[in-house]
Amino acid sequence: TSQHCTGEAIDVDMDGTPNGVTNKMVFDYIKDNLEFDQLIWEFGTNENPDWVHVSYESTGKQRKQILKAVRANGKTQYIPYK
Repeated sequence: TSQHCTGEAIDVDMDGTPNGVTNKMVFDYIKDNLEFDQLIWEFGTNENPDWVHVSYESTGKQRKQILKAVRANGKTQYIPYK
């Protein structure tokens, strides 16, 4: 059911690129400026995610769902982003 399989989602990792853009900067920009279906802060720390997942629903019905992926007891859980 992943939107990656239909070309509606990507994972972005800008950390370590020469332009100085961080994953948090990408996350915040998408959250504050773009239409999206789902935006996920993927693991990392409270200061910066390891990567950013973003999806766009091709039907145009965007949920604007913002989540944070965390590991608990060896499993991935998605919690609301605050």
